[in-house]
Amino acid sequence: MQTPSLGQARYASGLGHTVGDDVLISERIECGADPGHCFELAGPRELIFFNPKETRAGIVTCGGLCPGLNNVIRSLFCELHYGYGIAEVIGFRGGYAGLDPASGINPVTITPEFVEGIHRQGGTILGTSRGPVDVSRAVDNLIARGIHILFTVGGDGTQRGANDLYQEARRRGHLLSVVGVPKTIDNDVAFVSRTFGFFSAVEEAARVLDCAHTEARSTLGGIGLVKLMGRHAGFITAGATVASQDVNFALIPEVPFKLEAFLSALEQRMRTKSHAVIAVAEGAGQDLLEADASARDASGNVKLKDIGIFLRGHIEAHMKTAGLPVAIRYFDPSYQVRSCPANCEDSLLCDLFARNAVHAAMAGKTGVVIGFLHERFIHVPIELLASQVKRLDPAGGWWRSVLSSTGQPANFS
Repeated sequence: MQTPSLGQARYASGLGHTVGDDVLISERIECGADPGHCFELAGPRELIFFNPKETRAGIVTCGGLCPGLNNVIRSLFCELHYGYGIAEVIGFRGGYAGLDPASGINPVTITPEFVEGIHRQGGTILGTSRGPVDVSRAVDNLIARGIHILFTVGGDGTQRGANDLYQEARRRGHLLSVVGVPKTIDNDVAFVSRTFGFFSAVEEAARVLDCAHTEARSTLGGIGLVKLMGRHAGFITAGATVASQDVNFALIPEVPFKLEAFLSALEQRMRTKSHAVIAVAEGAGQDLLEADASARDASGNVKLKDIGIFLRGHIEAHMKTAGLPVAIRYFDPSYQVRSCPANCEDSLLCDLFARNAVHAAMAGKTGVVIGFLHERFIHVPIELLASQVKRLDPAGGWWRSVLSSTGQPANFS
């Protein structure tokens, strides 16, 4: 799928080590006759589309928090300001709501002083929100403010919104580069081998699991039950489980389980070891809870029912019937794992995502998200990204590592 572009680049970038649009990265490592999708390699171009001295850029952060958001804001600004010397960078506050003047949320001019030290803080200095924006009013606002480039930092819902903004601007004939930086601690973005903030969240989640293990083994009949984020994908639960090495049962959305089979396995564990640690992703076992598909949040996601509270109640009832006294310690660190600052690995990743986003925008790419495959940054058309899903493969290495570290059966059926 061809990368959308605003037109012919005509200004010399003055940057070294540039790459051309003809350098492509295949979706598959071992492709044979079928390489799958092929993507442009991201990076600085010899020629750019915008005249830096006449260019204004905007940055917006949307959706839930994620470690590294402030790092991305800082690196976007630094590359725009110091790398290209563009005229002005505007920060739209409060997520997509801040793009609509009717919200009353005024943007801020980003300066070197504004971004000083923000990378050491969790959250986002620009603020965030969930939900869509009136696309027509948002594009009116961008045009009125003379914005040529908009960086959208967020997950799949944010990038679908970014595609709507790109399409509306194109329909009007306004030359607007919209470039997305994919954000989610769930690590479930297609064509991105790891999203920024994921390993910081895993590190924080592993600390909680260590605490749960301490509580469980220090109490007769102790059970540490930890609910982690992961609506549709179990990457955080799997990663934290393997990092901890003290989890006995891990439950994820991609691997359905029968409640009675799980409870029987847990009972056997308690009879032989007298303590256990359980890690469960928030999206696991939703079929057991009969979630209402019509109940949705501001982002359009189905509202999940609480699998952690559900399991705690059923574990207590099962063990009482089995005559096993237990002391359940329930942990729900959802906001803890996403609000911490980025660790060193994610800080580096944030910087590279941001700088490649700036290079793409200055070259006139639009309607794209920066992807990351085979340790290479790529340009992924938003329309293609929105049509794909990424989930943990129960037959793959991630899940095999979980089964090996926990000793649990491959399935509870």
